[in-house]
Amino acid sequence: MNTTLLLEKEAVENLLPQKFPFVMVDKMYSFTENTLVSGLNITDDNIFFNQNTFLEAGLIEHMAQSVALHTGYDFFLKNQKAPTGYIGSIKEIQIKKLPKINDTIQSTVTIIQEFAGITLVEIVTTLNNEEIANGQMKTVLAK
Repeated sequence: MNTTLLLEKEAVENLLPQKFPFVMVDKMYSFTENTLVSGLNITDDNIFFNQNTFLEAGLIEHMAQSVALHTGYDFFLKNQKAPTGYIGSIKEIQIKKLPKINDTIQSTVTIIQEFAGITLVEIVTTLNNEEIANGQMKTVLAK
């Protein structure tokens, strides 16, 4: 588990188009041109929290917002306003385990291919260094 924070909750929220209560990323641990590691501490006020469990939809949204954070931070570093992005497709998402209240999950986003505003990424989500979800997403930037 990566524990060195680059950005905390307020800074992360400023880089995402989503706003409370729909924000599913509250930490950024690392960033490179082709990777990002994000995190989320799951609290009982999360809209995807039910009966002590973080739901599948929340986990997928966390993965997607991790991709959005990579885009947002990349544009921030270039002193540009980040365009809105959309999930173009989700492929082969595998959820092995659902986190519980007060768990902190981390997602590693790896860009596989990027062309003309379309980005293909692989995402691996862990809890206490155990892989709990993985998959691929294609995102599209609005023109």
